Amino acid sequence: GLLSVIQRVKGSPEQELHIVLLGLDNAGKTTLLKCLASEEVSTITPTQGFNIKSVHSHGFKLNVWDIGGQRSIRPYWRKYLGSTDLLIYVIDSADQKRFEETGQELAELTEEESLTGVPLLVFANKQDLATAAPAAEIAEGLSLHTYRDREWQIQACSALSGEGVQDGMNWISSQFMNRKK
Repeated sequence: GLLSVIQRVKGSPEQELHIVLLGLDNAGKTTLLKCLASEEVSTITPTQGFNIKSVHSHGFKLNVWDIGGQRSIRPYWRKYLGSTDLLIYVIDSADQKRFEETGQELAELTEEESLTGVPLLVFANKQDLATAAPAAEIAEGLSLHTYRDREWQIQACSALSGEGVQDGMNWISSQFMNRKK
């Protein structure tokens, strides 16, 4: 009927993806989300609870849940994982004292039943800082190569400058293009 004619003229409807954005406090999750939404990133305050934004990218509507990373909030992360299409995990590449802690949190997350097979994008953020560890070194430290039950990618970036963020978005779109067809 009329609806199918309108859809053909307009093109197929956007596919919606539910994305959860996690990482320790001060990793740059909210800055990254604002960068994705093309918003000003000069003043960011720590997330108390969560932020939700819908971002349009590569023909997808990305519903992104940015959940605070303070230790007191982390036990609640699991409540937001249902129907997750993609997990984005953000790491402060310059905060090497917390690599073990962030690695433990990521390992526990990937064992969650609701995330079985869910693709994982790790943003190795703050690459603009002189003390930042390279993404390859972080991937090795996180033992990402042992993740056999899901597609994963580590992407060096600076959420502040936006460098590397688009490369991560390209990987996301490549993961879901086949579903769209």
